Amino acid sequence: MEYLPLDKIPHFSECEPLVRGMGYVLVDLKIIPQKTTVKISAVIACKDAGASLGVDECSKVHRALLPRLQALLGTDQTYMELTSPGTDRNIKNAAEFALFLQREIRVWDKNVSDWISGKILRSDENSVTLEADGQEKVFRFEDIAKAKFCD
Repeated sequence: MEYLPLDKIPHFSECEPLVRGMGYVLVDLKIIPQKTTVKISAVIACKDAGASLGVDECSKVHRALLPRLQALLGTDQTYMELTSPGTDRNIKNAAEFALFLQREIRVWDKNVSDWISGKILRSDENSVTLEADGQEKVFRFEDIAKAKFCD
């Protein structure tokens, strides 16, 4: 699994404080220029692992985030989709582990060719540590083929 620092994602650093100030976590941000518009895809989550994120919360963040991105991009010819991670989300960037501390996930460990489930205790640029079966287990990102939230 690849680790891409979140601050290397275009405009993530400019948008993250706004989302955090509203009580949420910016998980992912993609900006894709198209012929006549710019497509924006953003993923937000609740700071609290047990809280749920609904349409009203997503709408509130959408209304605040879209004008910021339009100003940063210098255009109002935009289309933005804002979603929550959902329970079936694949973790795409290893930097996301740090955003989901205390959440239950499962990782496919290439060394054992199986899923290992546990709660995220900590994460850095090289590995994630899970509490699994009452023990702390460290998984190097290079050994993780996939990672998902537990259902």
